[in-house]
Amino acid sequence: MRTYDLTPLYRSTVGFDRLFSLLDSFGGVDGSAPTYPPYNIERTGENAYRISLAVAGFTEKEINVEVKENALVIRGEKETMETEEKGEVLYQGIAARAFERRFQLADHVEVTGASLENGLLHVDLVREIPEAMKPRQIPIGAGSGKGKAIEAKAQKAA
Repeated sequence: MRTYDLTPLYRSTVGFDRLFSLLDSFGGVDGSAPTYPPYNIERTGENAYRISLAVAGFTEKEINVEVKENALVIRGEKETMETEEKGEVLYQGIAARAFERRFQLADHVEVTGASLENGLLHVDLVREIPEAMKPRQIPIGAGSGKGKAIEAKAQKAA
């Protein structure tokens, strides 16, 4: 895999440190990304998104969804249940292992809710741009470049 040196970009930009850190850590430490559990990211509206994770076999109590510092962290850990064995398991294809998925959220993206249905965890997100950051039209006034001159007379020294 190719690696890129982003050092020259650090010298000529201001305020993009977080972006470059994300690019540096994109491939992970060993270059492989986690694949469990599988997930989808879909756009449900102009400023609305949904992340769906396949978490078959997990209950609501075993899943933790947390947002902290522009990062969405979803953790799942199966509770060990000591019940009567109903039989010998010949093949176990349903994973019951613990997992942790991290998603970097853009600025002004907030989690609005999460639901678990039919083995899928749905996390709904919305991007709300503050009014001060939205584009606005500036009216052009006639003679706006000229200001009024203030005239004052010099007083004679006595």
